[in-house]
Amino acid sequence: MYQNEFAADLSPHEMTETDEFRSLCQSAADLGIAHSRDIAYRSRQTVVRRLRFHFTEWGSPGAPPVLLLHGTNQSSHSWDLVSLALASSYHVFALDQRGHGDSEWSRELDYSTVAMADDAIAFASDRELTRPIVIGHSMGGRVALLAALRETDFARALVLVDSGPEMNAPGGRTIRNFIRNNREFDNLEQFVDNVVAYDPYRKREHVERTVKYNMFQRADGKFVSKNDHRRTANSRTAISLEDVSALTRPTLVVRGENSNVFTPEAGERLTGTLPDARLVTVQDCGHNVHSQNTPGFLAAVEPFLDEVAGA
Repeated sequence: MYQNEFAADLSPHEMTETDEFRSLCQSAADLGIAHSRDIAYRSRQTVVRRLRFHFTEWGSPGAPPVLLLHGTNQSSHSWDLVSLALASSYHVFALDQRGHGDSEWSRELDYSTVAMADDAIAFASDRELTRPIVIGHSMGGRVALLAALRETDFARALVLVDSGPEMNAPGGRTIRNFIRNNREFDNLEQFVDNVVAYDPYRKREHVERTVKYNMFQRADGKFVSKNDHRRTANSRTAISLEDVSALTRPTLVVRGENSNVFTPEAGERLTGTLPDARLVTVQDCGHNVHSQNTPGFLAAVEPFLDEVAGA
């Protein structure tokens, strides 16, 4: 049993009249995030590469397109506050990547970076997104990098959020251990307790508002993670600094001040390698920059978006 609303078929499902949207607007008010009172927000589904993908669509066609790619064990809804803020100026698409959120799980257990990059390219083509600005967090950042390397016209510009070719191994282990220990619960309060202990930057009420997007209730009553944890061997495709040196499009690298996953040195090396890149550090957050300090993230990213969209 799902805890959240989403489109039942290929028809768009209007979300602005739902309790979920009202809850999101309350979180935005709590955090002082400005947004238009009259925006379009829909849950949608499509089929590309023989898989069904769920995505959320925000804003108006004709506005500059933005594609959002989430991190491991997350979903399109990790971007909801960002999407809400951007929707008045941009046409925003937040994709549930294969095996995550409300998208279909891979029948071949293929969760490689290559497969996800090809999904992103196919999705952009399916939605007729002409050179969108692509924002990727963690896993989504690596997917964005590889997609841009595989398809020259995939992105107008890139925003890499606490992500790059060089990721800190101890920080990665901390994330994997949390995921491994938080797959199944008797009740949602147990999961919320663990998230609050793991993430000191988010208030409990904000975690409680978003827990519905991370878990569903199995037939036996257990609440389980909405993420296919089955993996084939060597699913992560290595991307080197030498590889990304060929990317000439404008790139903003966003690092969380207290991140233990993406070090300051890794950020400096990445921006020093990319031909057209700049690095910004967002204070008062760790690896999950856009959810742990959404106002700081928006303040860092919006000027870059306006610049490249105007260009």
